[in-house]
Amino acid sequence: MQMFHQPESTFTSLAESPAPVPQPTDETTLGSAGGPEEPEPGSRVPRWLVRVELVLRVMVRMYIGLAVCYAPWSPMFWDQNPLFLQFPTLGVIAVNGAVRGLVSGLGLLNLWIAFQDALESWNR
Repeated sequence: MQMFHQPESTFTSLAESPAPVPQPTDETTLGSAGGPEEPEPGSRVPRWLVRVELVLRVMVRMYIGLAVCYAPWSPMFWDQNPLFLQFPTLGVIAVNGAVRGLVSGLGLLNLWIAFQDALESWNR
């Protein structure tokens, strides 16, 4: 029985970085509450970029939440869905009002998460 092996790397000398390697200490790795400390001001992400990312995240979550809330009650998206037409058993399950309500509930949950995320960032 012949076993195949991964080729071994023949390149053994790697150039070392000229940057000094920081040595972690107890004071630099843990904050006053014992958790990770905030990064130094020079290495932080700009505040405007954090805000833009937050706005985009909230907008996407709200859009997805509204779409998922609306889709089960729209005949175009739900009743004429090619997946449900191809698999009739899945279509029978999907037409059930409880399934539609469950999917709409997931959309409402997504809207709630977006709303909470927006409120949490507003209070920062």
